[in-house]
Amino acid sequence: MACRAGREYPMTRETLAGKQIVVAVTGSIAAVEVVKLIHELRRHGAIVQAVMSDAAAGIISPEALTYASGRPAITRITGLVEHVTWCGDDGMADLLLIAPCTANTISKIACAIDDTPVTTFATTALGRGMPVLVVPAMHHSMFRHPGLAENLRRIEAWGVEVIGPRIEEGKAKIAGTGEIVLACERAVLGRPLAGKHVLITSGPCREPVDDVRILTTRSSGQMGRALALEAFRLGADVTVVHNDSFPCVRNIPAGTAREMHDQVLHQMDERGGTDIYISAAAISDFAPERAAGKIPSGKPVSISLRPLPKLLETVQSAYNPFTVAFKIGRRPETKARAMIRQGVAMVLMNTPETMGSSHGNYILLDAEGTTPIDGTKDEIAASVWSRIIQRMAQARPGTGPS
Repeated sequence: MACRAGREYPMTRETLAGKQIVVAVTGSIAAVEVVKLIHELRRHGAIVQAVMSDAAAGIISPEALTYASGRPAITRITGLVEHVTWCGDDGMADLLLIAPCTANTISKIACAIDDTPVTTFATTALGRGMPVLVVPAMHHSMFRHPGLAENLRRIEAWGVEVIGPRIEEGKAKIAGTGEIVLACERAVLGRPLAGKHVLITSGPCREPVDDVRILTTRSSGQMGRALALEAFRLGADVTVVHNDSFPCVRNIPAGTAREMHDQVLHQMDERGGTDIYISAAAISDFAPERAAGKIPSGKPVSISLRPLPKLLETVQSAYNPFTVAFKIGRRPETKARAMIRQGVAMVLMNTPETMGSSHGNYILLDAEGTTPIDGTKDEIAASVWSRIIQRMAQARPGTGPS
């Protein structure tokens, strides 16, 4: 299962291929970030049309957005009724993204006022019922205004999704480009996992040897990250238990195997289980007997390792969710098949060479046999989720994933 030599792995999956996104820009200084955002949407395959208010055009040139999108930026509504062409009942757009969105524009949208190209596009899109994303950016005091908070709640009640700002340096700054792109993907990819909760363990555990040293693995958490973000793209409510922070999901901190064990069971208890559990973490099989202080250097040391309970077995017996496990080794298939017999839905088998790598070769094992999967971790995650959705739909025909 070693990686094939010579294959070139693309850095970005075209998750938005063929999707037409209107990026509407208002008069926040964060408008200077939009060129980068449009480039990133296009790297993911989207066709982008920029629309600007007069205030936005005073901050960034329409020519810059024309260059970024590859088509003339719309700065006024003409006899071509651009708002209807893109966001009307038979419009071309799959999504209206208003980024950045000022307090003024949010409040106008909430009151159905359309006196700029952006608000006219918004009125048309909301009347059509198409997906609309709003990305606020302004001074923090403006964002805290009770009237603005009420207007945000009002447009959210209409189905508008608000991508919250980063509160830094007294400002409600525009969300990160990666977070915005993820929200766009989620908005247009059909949400086959809508209504489902996904719990994922990710990355390495770190078992203390003494006050300074730890025992860990070469796991980087890249596979867990890819699986978590793909689940978010597909509409799931995602919780990740790990020692990292991923965008757009609920991050639950856990450093040691014991902390991961306790946090996973706590999350399960709070929800009465989960729909899908993916054990992607390299959870420690052993923990050292911790020494007090720092073990002196310069002399041989023996470290006693005690075995740790298997979290996967505890989750299976107590909650029995749809479970995806990982098995690493030179010949992992025998143990993986035993896991399938014990109720695990799928096992992804790989070799140690994949740990810490951005790509690799896996073999997916389930009740129907084995399937080789290779590529970047993002590509592998997409294949795994495609198979999960297929399996769950087969389990309850006509209901979709359940």
